[in-house]
Amino acid sequence: MNHSHQDDCRPAERERPPHTPTQTDAREGRVVLRLYVAGNAPRSVQALANVRHVCEEYLAGRYELEVVDIYQQPDLAEKAQLAVAPTLIRRSPAPLRRITGDLSSVEQLLAALEQRPPGAAEGGS
Repeated sequence: MNHSHQDDCRPAERERPPHTPTQTDAREGRVVLRLYVAGNAPRSVQALANVRHVCEEYLAGRYELEVVDIYQQPDLAEKAQLAVAPTLIRRSPAPLRRITGDLSSVEQLLAALEQRPPGAAEGGS
């Protein structure tokens, strides 16, 4: 059976052509993300759910998430020099950031995205 998790993605995530981050994205405060997953593997499914949750909670209306299944698009995984999936890459704003694993830690995701949870002090506590 040739079923992939991409069938579970929202249409905008699977139909949109790959986005190349622009200076406009940075000026508008948009966060451009690419999540590499390994089909329907449990860690990949969990990572996708976790990233979607964090993006909707903390970046609503200010992010673009592209989901790449490394089994269906191995060329993109090779180009990104991935060692493991799932891997989330923040492509914009610069600099590029990577985080791997099931992405279950909201704190780690926010740090990689350079976002602070609501109520966090500007200089830390």
